[in-house]
Amino acid sequence: MKKIIVVLVLAIGAIFSANAQDKTMKGSTEFIALEQVPGEFTQKQITVSEGTYIFKISNNDVGHNVGFVLVKKGEDISNPENHIKTAYVKKQVETGKTGVSNPTMLEKGEYVYFCPLNPTATDNTLIVK
Repeated sequence: MKKIIVVLVLAIGAIFSANAQDKTMKGSTEFIALEQVPGEFTQKQITVSEGTYIFKISNNDVGHNVGFVLVKKGEDISNPENHIKTAYVKKQVETGKTGVSNPTMLEKGEYVYFCPLNPTATDNTLIVK
């Protein structure tokens, strides 16, 4: 009888553990990969679903370090108060390297992105549906 109870407890524990892992997998963070070349991003518009993302910014022979700034569309991009700071790369990205941001929750709406170090257009658009 004790063996049956132990087996049942282990089975129930395994079910709860599997459900917890499944929820973690569903809520996992995805990546948005962007490439910078001299003077521009190669991706001008991106559409993603609402969720949490890490930005991967590649510096493809720009010749100097690059960064990344994300702002809700319509906000003053020159005001750092409007920048989504979790989307900043953790450190400037050197030529030939890739840098990442912290996880950033993106809600439905439109955003613009640009690089303050590699003068890029400020009309690159990220659409979150």
